[in-house]
Amino acid sequence: MSERPRAQVWVGIDAGKGHHWAAAVDEARATLWSRKVDNDEVAILAAIGEILALADEVHWAVDISGTTSALLLALLGAHGQGAVYVPGRTVNRMSGAYRGEAKTDERDAYVIAETARHRRDFSTIDVPAQLAADLALLTAHRTDLVADRVRMINRLRDVLTGVFPALERVFDYSAHRGALVLLTGYQAPAAIRRRGRSRLTAWLANRGVRGADAVAATALEAAEAQHTVLPGQDTAGRIIADLATQILALDDRLKHLDQQIRDTFHTHPQAQIIESLPGIGSILGAEFVVAAGDLAAYADAGHLASAAGLVPVPRDSGRRTGNLHRPKHYSRRLRRVFYLSAQTSIIREGPNRDFYLKKRAEGCKHVQAVIALARRRTDVLWALLRDNRIFTSAPPVAQAA
Repeated sequence: MSERPRAQVWVGIDAGKGHHWAAAVDEARATLWSRKVDNDEVAILAAIGEILALADEVHWAVDISGTTSALLLALLGAHGQGAVYVPGRTVNRMSGAYRGEAKTDERDAYVIAETARHRRDFSTIDVPAQLAADLALLTAHRTDLVADRVRMINRLRDVLTGVFPALERVFDYSAHRGALVLLTGYQAPAAIRRRGRSRLTAWLANRGVRGADAVAATALEAAEAQHTVLPGQDTAGRIIADLATQILALDDRLKHLDQQIRDTFHTHPQAQIIESLPGIGSILGAEFVVAAGDLAAYADAGHLASAAGLVPVPRDSGRRTGNLHRPKHYSRRLRRVFYLSAQTSIIREGPNRDFYLKKRAEGCKHVQAVIALARRRTDVLWALLRDNRIFTSAPPVAQAA
């Protein structure tokens, strides 16, 4: 006679690229199932089937909610099984409550399962729909490309400073396309002087540089300030030209990717509403859709603000009360969306700038005032999405009963 399944089982999964380790525990902390599972559809399905047979109700918990566990989470979702996210920091802290100091996948999976058994406040992981999945991939790729661009700009400026510091100072290479085009052909003071202003202007204009004459004049002025040839100038020049070429090519890739993100984001049914809030464009709007997930998961605007780390939490001790601090557990990505959009919104006249100036007048520093505005904007965006209406600076007219 087969053993009757347990009422409840908690499964902890230490996710990895090549394989996962899953451990199932019951109410008595007994390990019922512990095994390495290849990150493969057949192996994961077999493991899910065996674990589901252990109990009437199975609770799943994983320590990674990104691409590493994407297939696992999708297969769980296909079987009507949800999973919660147990942060790695929490797993590390909880490990100290159990015997032994060894760190293995098997032990980590057991700790994840036990942590999920003791705590019921972890966030549920939602398997993203196609639109959210597309935006998540596109925005993550854009973040990587922007980081590559920053790294190359810094490297270019460092090399240029070593051979031609006067030219490095006069242009903002992170924003000036004409300066980068100049560096693809001219990196040394003598070469710029030989070319002369008129011919250099024509050379830049033929390559589509706006304000070519101003760029040429600025470059020539820098060249006249340095007549010393520094060691390694020729080699540095080739490196500078190569970096400038790569940055220009990367800018084209980013331009194309931004258009992809816009086109994808605009297929969202509430894209127009999200973009109507001052300070939020297509890119930040896409970031919001990815970071916020299903808005039905938030009971009200306060829960959305809390998820973004915009609601302070008390840290009282003894007689010390009223100490409010930023929470430790929140979505950094969601907070970034609200902070950057709030900061952008204060550039132009309007209710956002008025609120910001009001907070500054009350004694708040810049960051404090922007965070206060970001918190206020979560209420506004929540109401817009709830009511399915476009933002207007004038308050909505109440409907007659």
